[in-house]
Amino acid sequence: QVQLVESGGGLVQAGGSLRLSCAASGRTFSNYAMGWFRQAPGKEREFVARISRSRGITNYADSVKGRFTISRDNAKNTGYLQMNSLKPEDTAVYYCASGGCAGYGCYSSHSYDYWGQGTQVTVSS
Repeated sequence: QVQLVESGGGLVQAGGSLRLSCAASGRTFSNYAMGWFRQAPGKEREFVARISRSRGITNYADSVKGRFTISRDNAKNTGYLQMNSLKPEDTAVYYCASGGCAGYGCYSSHSYDYWGQGTQVTVSS
């Protein structure tokens, strides 16, 4: 059974940093792309970042480019999202996802077949 478990969310002041982790189990982590999405109250889930299976190719939403960094450690079956210079508008539930997508296909939530339970990130002004 494939499981993704996020951790690292919390409450932080604007300008602060958080590091989210996503621990994967149940299938070969390095065979799949990983993405991070977020959903704020009353809004649709949106793409944040993605990283390719093994070459480490990354893409980011314009709203987080230059502030967030996605990475993965395939030996530890874990992915990460380092979030710096956080803003109140970054407040959301953050989800990691795993799927067999590549390139721009990874921007869509429909490209992922497994999701974590989500972790709350709250940025106060």
